[in-house]
Amino acid sequence: MQIGLFVPCFIDAFYPEVGIATLELLERFGCKVDYPFDQTCCGQPMVNAGCHPEAAATEQHFVNQFEKYDVIVAPSGSCVHQVRDNLTAIKQTDKVKHVRTNTYELVEYLHDVLKVDAFPWARFEHRVGYHDSCNTLRNLGHGQPSELHGKYFSKPRALLEKVAGLELVAPSRPDECCGFGGTFSVTEPEVSGQMGRDKIADHGRAGAEYIVSADTSCLMHQQGCAKRIGAPIRFMHIAEILNGAAA
Repeated sequence: MQIGLFVPCFIDAFYPEVGIATLELLERFGCKVDYPFDQTCCGQPMVNAGCHPEAAATEQHFVNQFEKYDVIVAPSGSCVHQVRDNLTAIKQTDKVKHVRTNTYELVEYLHDVLKVDAFPWARFEHRVGYHDSCNTLRNLGHGQPSELHGKYFSKPRALLEKVAGLELVAPSRPDECCGFGGTFSVTEPEVSGQMGRDKIADHGRAGAEYIVSADTSCLMHQQGCAKRIGAPIRFMHIAEILNGAAA
């Protein structure tokens, strides 16, 4: 099975180590991975801003880049949600439907498809607070949202629990939004910033040394908030820890 690696724009520009960790992690499990160099944005920023028709060319380019792969995997829940649920400004051909149906976020691919039960190379001796991004939790089914009744489960935490030395600590409001929200952080910066600071403080009270997430966009927002207030907490994408990154 041929995997197409989708590395979102902001990861490519600001956090290339996350894309590299994703590639290496998939290859550790014997996956055949290819990276199409002409890939660009999936169209999420335009769609979030209400400019969906204007995203058509970007969406079509995305499909053209990834239609040849059996599956597409990305280390970003919000971008996967865009491809899977919002890639609708273009005609829904068989190729478009193939791309939308077979695009996976990294955690769900490891947990649901590969059914990984061990990361023998990974050790992370720190207290970790996991951040559930709104998209991964509520649109991709990473876990049980607090507003819904049902049996608790969390796919990313189940994976992190397999990392030697890692201690998971829980904030009091584990699935509350951090305030990033894509364009929300631009249109409502004061509210967004306060939500980010509240999230950092909640994790800090729980004793977290690191905030970890499957969405680098949320981590980027919280990292900026932490830097501005001088909070000592650190940030890391889940792919890096599962791939064996040291602190």
